[in-house]
Amino acid sequence: MADAENGPHVETTPQAEDEPTSEEPSSQGDDAGQPAVLASQLMRDPMMLAALQDKLGSMVGGSSGYIQSLPKVVKRRIKALKKLQFEATKIEAEFYREVHRLECEYAAKYSPLFDKRSTVVTGEYEPNDEEADWPSDDEKEEDLAKGTDELASGDTKEEVKNKANIEDKQEENAEKEGKDEETKGIPGFWLTIFKNVDMLAEMIQPHDEPILNHLQEIKVEFKEKDPMGFTLEFFFEPNDYFENKKLTKEYVMRSEPEEGDPFSFEGPEIIKCHGCKIDWKKGKNVTVKTVKKKQKHKASGTTRTIQKTVQSDSFFNFFSPPSPPEDEEMDEDTEALLAADFEIGHFIRERIVPRAVLYFTGEALENDDDDDFGEEEEGAEEGEYDEDADPDYNPGKEKPAECKQQ
Repeated sequence: MADAENGPHVETTPQAEDEPTSEEPSSQGDDAGQPAVLASQLMRDPMMLAALQDKLGSMVGGSSGYIQSLPKVVKRRIKALKKLQFEATKIEAEFYREVHRLECEYAAKYSPLFDKRSTVVTGEYEPNDEEADWPSDDEKEEDLAKGTDELASGDTKEEVKNKANIEDKQEENAEKEGKDEETKGIPGFWLTIFKNVDMLAEMIQPHDEPILNHLQEIKVEFKEKDPMGFTLEFFFEPNDYFENKKLTKEYVMRSEPEEGDPFSFEGPEIIKCHGCKIDWKKGKNVTVKTVKKKQKHKASGTTRTIQKTVQSDSFFNFFSPPSPPEDEEMDEDTEALLAADFEIGHFIRERIVPRAVLYFTGEALENDDDDDFGEEEEGAEEGEYDEDADPDYNPGKEKPAECKQQ
């Protein structure tokens, strides 16, 4: 009979005196069950479990102990190899300094080309036929139209209709070209470039666009040493927003291994940047906005509305970067802002300025996409089943008959 309170009753056969009973487990059984008992206790103690997790987390990426276990004579040889590696790092730093020196030298050769580009963009200079002799998609369309004009008089009705449409389009284009002759330079050249590049487009607000339409040129001034770096120069035509003809952003670089961590050196890196003061005209500063805020008097309980000036999102905040503290560590927000700023400055110098027209037309964007293609996460190869991409995949279901193990 089952006992209602104690559960089913199980009869046992008597044990011999020299046989161990269930109350007297063997020492072997104790040793075998000890890890399970400890694990059970651990799972019931949250504080102990948290301490163990912290300990395991600190061990991730840590040393396996192999190097420490090596004989002293082998450790001595490893030190010799590290000293050789340090010498190689110094040569690497010298190599990058030489590359920067060459960059400074060749900047003078690029400069006349970029100056001429600026005169075309602003409308100061009109290229002649020889200078504008470059194939384009528009010319292919014109050639196609000419070929259509040469159709025989025995054209079908459909061909005649197409020919008439092409002639109408040519007349419209001719009329449009007559009006376009009055257009000066290339309107919105730099603004279009900025809006084409995601990294820069995210910075631009609607109130920035009228100002950036006055941007005429961006130049890069290289500095070889004391300190090594470069300055971005943004040239604006006279406008209703600020007095400056030029806004600057200076980037300071380092091409030396860090004293405390020399083997982390991977080439020149930007370490700080300096903006410039923008002399905004009255009421035109787009980097700030006025907000109204209610204040309540603690004693009387009366409320009043005050106006407060706060920072506003704007591309022109680019010229007021955060200043990192000199004697203390940066907070995460400042560090993230500076990292993004350095990336933008490097991209403008390395890509935008040298290849401006290709970013204007979008051709450079296609090349950038091709460069990034190999960095995408690898998926299943063609013809290969990817269970993670299958919305109907259910590991609990029984496999199809043809997939069962034989």
